[in-house]
Amino acid sequence: MRKILIAGLCGVALPLVGMSAVGTASAAETEGVRAAAPTFQLPFPCNETWVGSTGSSAHTGSEIDFNGSATDGNADEGRTVVAAAAGKVVMSEYRTADGFGNVVKIRHSDGSVTLYAHLKKRHVSNGANVSQGQKIGEVGKTSAKYKMAAHLHYEQRTSSGKIVRASFNGATFGYPGQKIKSNNCGSGATPPKSTSTGSKLTGSNPYTPEQICGSGFKRVDSAALGSQGSVYLLYSAATGQNCVTSVRKSGSGKVSASAYLEVKGQKRATDAGSFQYYAGPVKAKALRTCVKWGGAIGSTKYDSLFEHCD
Repeated sequence: MRKILIAGLCGVALPLVGMSAVGTASAAETEGVRAAAPTFQLPFPCNETWVGSTGSSAHTGSEIDFNGSATDGNADEGRTVVAAAAGKVVMSEYRTADGFGNVVKIRHSDGSVTLYAHLKKRHVSNGANVSQGQKIGEVGKTSAKYKMAAHLHYEQRTSSGKIVRASFNGATFGYPGQKIKSNNCGSGATPPKSTSTGSKLTGSNPYTPEQICGSGFKRVDSAALGSQGSVYLLYSAATGQNCVTSVRKSGSGKVSASAYLEVKGQKRATDAGSFQYYAGPVKAKALRTCVKWGGAIGSTKYDSLFEHCD
């Protein structure tokens, strides 16, 4: 199940800012961390199946390279990467000091850390709070040192920075390789049945606008995007932020989609690409300020006027 690299190696797990030198934790330390850690889920959307491998010679033993299949070349480039557990983004940058390229690092409630490397795009900023299952980036092949096929390099670390054997949905990953289905469905291991507003989900998309935007966001407005889905505007009273996401009714395959948010007097923020479940979230602070928002799925789009000014 080993991923074939085009040339070179997967990014070497060198020390990152604020972390001790990377190593593999002892079994006793691993068990101690797992006892207090959150229940991590696969870093991919609900019900997707991925192949994980530790075969890269750059690995120390517990890192995982994920692909849709073992020999799919760059077919996974652009696919959605989500947070394995809720936490705070403590690194979101393009690294030149090692082979990670675009990397996101999230610190969780117990101090443990998850790391996501070689991303094509990063969708969260340093300091952001993210919910489990929230989109944080896209699978890529970025690296300042190595040329490789697209894949996600993933790590779980202790609070001191030591790499430990990863667990998903309460079970240790089947080292050295395993084909595994994601239970990262927004709330525990079971796909949600309804949104916070009580409306039922449609089709095979397990994500609601509230889950995509994160804790505290409430639906303000929406517009249908033909028969394929809708674009939603949400607001958090706690932070004064608006959030926009275009959500498909069905998660079958990928489709061109976008979401944008423009606060009056500021530059428009847009997320656009080929997505399976949703585009966005796009967030901006807009306390008592008019916003223009919209999005598209396929050839159907919606553009609002400046509105929701209070």
